Amino acid sequence: MNKKSQTAGLLFSGGQDSATCLAWALKRFDRVETIGFDYGQRHDIEMQCRLDVRDAVKESFPQWADSLGEDHIINLAGLGQISETSLTREVEIGVHENGLPTTFVPGRNLIFLNYAAALGWRRGFSHLVAGMCEADFSGYPDCRKETLDAQMQAISLGLDRAYALHTPLMFLSKAGAWDLAETLGGQTLVEIIRAKTHTCYKGVHDVLHSWGYGCGDCPACELRAKGWVEYVGEKA
Repeated sequence: MNKKSQTAGLLFSGGQDSATCLAWALKRFDRVETIGFDYGQRHDIEMQCRLDVRDAVKESFPQWADSLGEDHIINLAGLGQISETSLTREVEIGVHENGLPTTFVPGRNLIFLNYAAALGWRRGFSHLVAGMCEADFSGYPDCRKETLDAQMQAISLGLDRAYALHTPLMFLSKAGAWDLAETLGGQTLVEIIRAKTHTCYKGVHDVLHSWGYGCGDCPACELRAKGWVEYVGEKA
């Protein structure tokens, strides 16, 4: 199958992982349409950052500009309304009694994939690209490959079309994700991801650290900062 002649839909939050996946998809598909989800997330600054990343990639990589297709925003306000989590409420970030982090939004990735596939059914694409990862992640059960494989099987059956999900970061550490970004687009892409993306769960976006914007103490910031230190250390 010649993926380069096809279109892919990218689950695009505007964070480090999805920005890396954007470059990965643009090198492999003839057209990439980005998909964002507005679910009342506490860190809604990412909705602006995702546009900044798109613009920066188009400007810095003109060879990809024609392949970067439409951007879609899907309103999932209902998900935020039923989710009592640290990502959708001013709730302290911690761990539940069941061991899951309070930042876990139940069903989020499963819902994202359903909506992305439904959009693809209308738009004519059956390849989806997303930044889920089993290696360095926050303990979310819907990031596991086993979960995602089962969901994609159900989607393909339910829509009567064979869908494929590509997760290029699935078994990479955060340092590995920085390495992949460099491989895909050199230091230019690394700097776009460092300075343009947003990962912080608390939505703090006022101080640019060596590893990017963020509060510096939430799990997302700690993971990103740790990965950056390891990545830079590899280059030293």
